[in-house]
Amino acid sequence: MTRMFRLALLVALVGVIDLVAIGADPQQPPTPVSQSPTPTPTPQQPTDITTTLTGAGGAPQMAVPAFVPLTRDEATLAAARTISQVLFDDLTFEREFALIPRDTYSSIPAASSLDDVVFDRWRELNIDGLVIGTVQVAEGVLTLEVRLLNVRTRQQAFGRRYTGSPADLRLYAHTVSDELHQQQRALRGVARTKLTFVSDRDGDRLAGTIENRGVKEIYFSDYDGENARRLTVGRTLNITPTWSPDGRSIAYTSYRRGVPNIFISNIYQGTLEELTKDAGNNFLPAWSPDGKRLCFMSTRDGNPELYVVNRDGSNILRLTTHPSIDEAPTWSPSGTQIAFTSDRSGSPQIYIVDADGLGLQKITLESYADRPTWSPPPYNEIAYTARAGRSLDLKVVNMATREVRQLTFGEGDNESPAWAPNGRHLAFVSTRTGRKQIFTVAGDGKNVRQVTRSGNNSYPDWSK
Repeated sequence: MTRMFRLALLVALVGVIDLVAIGADPQQPPTPVSQSPTPTPTPQQPTDITTTLTGAGGAPQMAVPAFVPLTRDEATLAAARTISQVLFDDLTFEREFALIPRDTYSSIPAASSLDDVVFDRWRELNIDGLVIGTVQVAEGVLTLEVRLLNVRTRQQAFGRRYTGSPADLRLYAHTVSDELHQQQRALRGVARTKLTFVSDRDGDRLAGTIENRGVKEIYFSDYDGENARRLTVGRTLNITPTWSPDGRSIAYTSYRRGVPNIFISNIYQGTLEELTKDAGNNFLPAWSPDGKRLCFMSTRDGNPELYVVNRDGSNILRLTTHPSIDEAPTWSPSGTQIAFTSDRSGSPQIYIVDADGLGLQKITLESYADRPTWSPPPYNEIAYTARAGRSLDLKVVNMATREVRQLTFGEGDNESPAWAPNGRHLAFVSTRTGRKQIFTVAGDGKNVRQVTRSGNNSYPDWSK
């Protein structure tokens, strides 16, 4: 949580934000974005998957030429172009394969089928693997066949056939990428995961006549920022979204009733539950790894403290009792500890505490530290925001060795890190391009990519 947000919180505590007018009926849930998830393409596995691709002294060198359209209708041509390009981008993102730029092999004759590969020409590029595919859309059904071929031995290293709806072409590419990474590298890819975040991109203003202020709504998108969809429609302030472990619900803080409370929206069923409605101002929900509990910050007893509550809103227990601001909780992968931000020692720092409130430990010694996020297994690291000089930057502390590494270095302010479910990447907010936008970065600080470009975007969280 930045200083600006902390000041906004203090304003809320004295009741000024209670003047915000609510436009939508608070008893009604937001209009659901989708009644059901997009069907996952159905894979049918050939029996001749035989080898694991290897590279000489490093990541295998790979080429992904444009997929072959089996018919010349526009739907098939568009599907072939989109799927092959998105797959190229997905494979590049994980850095497990070294992707050869597509313009370097534009002169190689395109295959007309999966069995029409000019291996001699591909070997001239000194590559290890070739990903080829055929696509056809007919009578509302898309059929995709994909193979990874070992260019040196001409053996098939990976093969899949998918059929399904052509409604979401990118999903086919994401599915191929994740399954190829799993089969070839024993890696859980993130191509089918989602991001949730806060945005003012629609330019709505708060309802009512008391104050003309911008609306902040909750959105979710593919991991690469595509297919962004709006979750909340209340024309009010909605912030700090976080995915449930099953990836079906998003908990967030909303001022839809005038004061901040925590709501849970099921993005597929369109249901809305109010988790905290009995007392105080309630912020910053964090799901336990098993999805059965949430930790959050509340002023219900007068001071901003951490509380734990069951998923159904029952059995609220106070976790911290210090006369300071304790906030921004994040659970350990085991569910036995919670990291959080506290200014109990003066400046905000990162602490951890057992889930029963015992065993408090101070983790950071920064001039300012905030918004911790605990990595998934097998890693045991906490990423956080730290003040480095005149800017906010991302750092990671290894919980076993307590060694700290820095990921960003003054390119604007960088904050609110959120781990990918495989622990290899983080999403974060940065002002490096002017406005607040969501970026991703690898755990080693490399491969920074911009995800959002419209409006101001903040508080990212990566689906499990």
